Amino acid sequence: MFEKILIANRGEIAVRVIQTCKDMGIKTVAVYSEADASALHRLEADEAVCIGPSDPGISYLNMDKIIDAAHKTGAQAIHPGYGFLSENHGFAEKCAQAELVFIGPSARVIREMGDKLTARKIMKAAGVPVVPGLSGSDASPADMLEKAEEMGFPVLIKASAGGGGKGIRIVNRAEEMEEAVAVASREAINAFGDGRVYLEKFFTQARHIEFQILADSQGNTVHLLERECSIQRRHQKIIEETPSMAVDPDLRQRMGKTACDAARAAGYVNAGTVEFLLDHQGRYYFLEMNTRLQVEHPITEFVTGIDLVRQQILVAAGTPLELSQSDIACRGHAIECRIYAEDPENGFFPSPGKIDWYEAPSGPGIRNDAGVYSGAMVPVEYDPILSKLTVHAETRDQAIAKMIKSLAAYVVIGVRTPVDFLADVLDCDSFRKGEVFTDFIDTHFSDWSPGADDADLACLAYIADELCPGKLSSGGAAQKDSAKVSTPFLTLGHWKL
Repeated sequence: MFEKILIANRGEIAVRVIQTCKDMGIKTVAVYSEADASALHRLEADEAVCIGPSDPGISYLNMDKIIDAAHKTGAQAIHPGYGFLSENHGFAEKCAQAELVFIGPSARVIREMGDKLTARKIMKAAGVPVVPGLSGSDASPADMLEKAEEMGFPVLIKASAGGGGKGIRIVNRAEEMEEAVAVASREAINAFGDGRVYLEKFFTQARHIEFQILADSQGNTVHLLERECSIQRRHQKIIEETPSMAVDPDLRQRMGKTACDAARAAGYVNAGTVEFLLDHQGRYYFLEMNTRLQVEHPITEFVTGIDLVRQQILVAAGTPLELSQSDIACRGHAIECRIYAEDPENGFFPSPGKIDWYEAPSGPGIRNDAGVYSGAMVPVEYDPILSKLTVHAETRDQAIAKMIKSLAAYVVIGVRTPVDFLADVLDCDSFRKGEVFTDFIDTHFSDWSPGADDADLACLAYIADELCPGKLSSGGAAQKDSAKVSTPFLTLGHWKL
């Protein structure tokens, strides 16, 4: 087993990985940019190495600096988290060349699954159903138009090297095709350096269902059930839950088997996710495979009781899976809300800045994977996720109630968050009935604004704060208490002068 692991990431996912390493008795090394000098992941790790300025291109994406930090600190393995270099096959190759274990699949698998066109070909050859469309990279706008008219509009133009909702355009009419192809291709070049795009059928009443898989180097592959990820804004998930209301035991068995078949066809080892589109007739299609830990992994951990980061580390160390498919069962219902520093009233535009006050809910069945604290900065250079708030209860109704209650107790002052928006989504009739599709936000919440009662309450709170002699915004005792997680006196453990 590894004695020391470097986490090549930042924020809440770096803290999350560090926590499991501590559970396993593994020392940790954090890397941080100058903008993250006081970030929580730096404080939580046993060691920390500065890897440069805030620009991610010369810090968190600088492979040579990260590998050099691993060598200098004596780390034997690197956990990439998600984002940054987690799906960069070149980084996995460099780790292998530097005799460091990359905690994830092989460079070949990352490369092949990262290219959507290659992944579609591999899955089609293995008999895994893929979304109807064109799988060639040489299709012209005229070819795509011909196929779209054959399948029927709307269709989707997607970047072959895509991810994170970039390089995607919906085409509703023939006259939109040429422009959509050009715009998607330009966006793909800017985001990924690869302008290839392809065409898929776009389903308006569809669900995004994904299966967590685990595979070891001895040929064992299991799935850890599904996650319902249909609530999205700008093609980005914001609320996830498990189990899905749309998946009955028979469909779960069939989709889970297909997910394992897909992993075997790819030659996959470690934790990964197979994403499917589920249409209103119960037909499902392979969308893509994410070759890393997912942001929404806590809901799977809640209902299965399995620590996925621990499993990732064990598999990377060559340990065979000790799980068989019959060992894995769903207990209760879990929901995750992603808490970003963003403004839901302004197109979910990022809201960087200083967090003046941060207070997260706690209690039985509540988990908050956070990377911030009171006084922390949300840098403009990085993904503005603050935390993943997850709840677990015996039933879906109980989980919804617990999440709404938890969101009401989630306090962030200084930057905007979608907390009120998320609570309204959870509380609406369509969500409570499980009628969730990928166009849910556009259909039900395109013109959302906070309730007047909330605005009035905020005004009253502001007035009360201004009138209070020891108001929180002036840095009173309460604020210092809330920032206790960041003080070295606490992070050092027992000490004396």
